[in-house]
This record gives sequence, C-alpha cells and structure tokens, in this order.
Amino acid sequence: MSAPAVATGYGGRLTVDLGALKRNWQALDKVSRGALTGAVVKADAYGTGIAQSSKAFYEAGARFFFAATPDEGIAVRAALPDDSHIFILNGLYPGSAPLYVGERLMPCLASIPMLEEWLKACLARSQALPAALHFDTGINRLGFRLNEAATVKRMIEQVGYAPQMIMSHLACADVPQHEKNRTQLALFASVMSQFPNVPASLSNSAGLMTNRDNHFQMVRPGIALYGGRAVPSRRNPMAPVVTLEAPILMVKEVKTGEAVGYGALQTMHRDSRIAIVGIGYADGFFRSLSSADNHRGTSVVIGGVPCPVVGRVSMDMIGVDVTDLPQLPAPGAMAEIIGRTVTVDDHADVAGTIGYEVLTSLKGRYVRQYVESVGPATA
Repeated sequence: MSAPAVATGYGGRLTVDLGALKRNWQALDKVSRGALTGAVVKADAYGTGIAQSSKAFYEAGARFFFAATPDEGIAVRAALPDDSHIFILNGLYPGSAPLYVGERLMPCLASIPMLEEWLKACLARSQALPAALHFDTGINRLGFRLNEAATVKRMIEQVGYAPQMIMSHLACADVPQHEKNRTQLALFASVMSQFPNVPASLSNSAGLMTNRDNHFQMVRPGIALYGGRAVPSRRNPMAPVVTLEAPILMVKEVKTGEAVGYGALQTMHRDSRIAIVGIGYADGFFRSLSSADNHRGTSVVIGGVPCPVVGRVSMDMIGVDVTDLPQLPAPGAMAEIIGRTVTVDDHADVAGTIGYEVLTSLKGRYVRQYVESVGPATA
C-alpha cells in the first residue's frame, strides 16, 4: 500500500535573493575599506536561512561570521569551508568550552567566569584558543564592565594569552547625532589603550554606515546585509533581499455598512470587493498591521498596485480592499506581501516596530525558494 500523497505549495512563498545578499555585503565592504567586513548571521540569518545566506556571504568574500548561539555557529561551520572564522556573540555558555573547541567556534567572552573557563581550556590544551573580549561601553547588555579591564588584562597576561579581538556594541548608532555614540566611542578608545595591538570591533550596520571613526579593524553588519533600513533618518541604499507572496483565496462583495473581520473594527463606507489572502499572524504577519475605522493599517501589492488591508489580521488570513483595481484578481493569484513596493520597513513603521523583527518573524507556512539575481552595486 502506497503512502498517502502530501500536499505542498498551497501557502505563501518566501523568495530570498542570494545575489542581493552578495551585492549588499560587497557594497558594505567598500564602505568599510581598510577594515575587515564580517557578516552577522544570527536568528537564522535574519530569517533568510543561515546555511544558504552564510554560503552567499562567503562567496562574496566574507570570512568572519557572527552567530548568537553555539547551535547557530555549528550550522555555519557545517555550511562553510575551513577558512571561515565564527564568533559566538552570546559568549561562552557554562561548561561548553569543549564544544566550542571541537567546532572551532570563538566565544565573545563577556564576564570573568567566561574568561576563567576559556583560559583553563587553553592551559589544558597548551594552546591559545581564539576568542574575543567583549566590553560593555554603555548598552548594559553583555560585556565586561569597564572597571574590570585591569583584571582582564592581568588574567590574560599571567598566562600569555592574546585575544583575537576586543569589541563593544553601540546602543544608538541608528541615531547618528545621539550623544551616546560619542560617549561610547571615547570609552571604547580607553579600553583599546589597555590592549594595544589587539584588533578592535565596534560597528554594527548603522555604525558602519554613519561614521568611519567606528570602523577600526572589523565591522559587523547585520540588518543592512538583508536589505533592511539601518538608519531611519536616511534613504536605505541596500538591495531588497526578501520577497514574500501569499495566495488569494477568494474575492467577495461587501456592502456599505458591513464590517470586515474579528471585532468588527472596520466598516465599509461603500460597496466594496475584498480579497481574502492566505496569510496571518501565524505566518509572522503581525496583528498590529490591522486596520480599523480610526486607524489605517498596512498595505500589500496586488496586480502591481498597493491595496489596503481591511479589518483585523487573523491567524490565517487577511482582508484586502481591491475595489479600485482595474481588473479583479482570481483565486490562486498571489499577493505580494513584502517586496520592492511595500518593504519590510514599511510594515515595521505601521506595526510600531523595526525591520529586524519583521524579518526574523518570517517563520510561517511558506515554501522557500532561493534565487540569484544580477544587479547594480548598492550603498
């Protein structure tokens, strides 16, 4: 007896442009000329697929990769040639030094206990295992406190250990004029002075794109690689990477005075045609993108025309007003949810969030496909 057939391909379609990823990395590498350009691939490469995207960055020229967890680092290691270097931004998890050593992962050490464990691993192997020292210059997340720098220096000098890199992280780089940027730069310079001749890294995407003083020896772009807006006050020069489409399930007539969706939040003020599109918050299309009588929601693109979402986003579907389209779409046609016309950041603005969250939420019931376009350089 044969196995029952499995239906596939009836949901949304998520397309990742590997060519755009490569062009974005190469453009940022030109901006950061004089510094090495890494690639941040945490959170499944911002929702694009950690193995596929890491390979694209490697082919573009990247050799330094930044993941958040050892699991992510192992996935990158499995995808790339041996000359790739993988940092783990979350540091060294307690008791995990053997795993990092075996997988050739470099922890961004952020506390005295982390450093102690790593130095013990080095001594046990009579080997200076590479790692970064992460100092907190004001974001108050991971990182050694500045007053621990002397202790850190003494500990590594006692065993003759030289770190691969010292690093910190900017809190307000997306607001270029924020005073905290200058404060953190000055504090980082004070840390660097205590570790002469050790390569340094400070910049994320926004820091790379706004101030060359932040570049040092290594930059760590993330969101800009994936086409997202790094600096809200400036035009986004990066090539779009992600296209998301979802099927139109039906088109129905809605009369004047009738409401659409849960909660009856939006009442139609004219006879309308509403396309029901198969995507919802279970697919990462946020409920906060909903529309109501007193609040305009987001839009999607149908037939090349932006069309407003009507009513509340539900788990599996949305309503879209297609009344003004010159030709009504047929069931099975695809609506473009994210693309060149309505971007990741357009949805983020409506939802009151950032493009990072939109991208990393794209874990829905999508058929994923990868393409490699050819296009002009960006940035």
